[in-house]
Amino acid sequence: MKQLLTSIAKVIRSKNCSPFDLTMDIIIKDKEIYCRMKNAQAVNKKIVAKAYRIPESNIRSVIYFDPAQAVKITMRRVISSGAPGDTDVYGAQQHAPLLKMKVDF
Repeated sequence: MKQLLTSIAKVIRSKNCSPFDLTMDIIIKDKEIYCRMKNAQAVNKKIVAKAYRIPESNIRSVIYFDPAQAVKITMRRVISSGAPGDTDVYGAQQHAPLLKMKVDF
């Protein structure tokens, strides 16, 4: 069943992991939904790359973290933090494409 991430997550956020990488956290409200998502690998490199319109090779990892019922995504920044042209030095606004993402599980 396809669902909008915003309907099943209590937190969707982004931040810098380093000047060159971003990390996104998706914390799921319900344990059963989290387990179904994990089993289906509903959030994976392919769909994240599609949502961000970047090559899949730019997605460094997608990790399911059971204790927090969370999915952690790490990807390369398009422009390093603080470099000329960077519009979000902290990486705090980079989760927006996830807000529109639908996952199938």
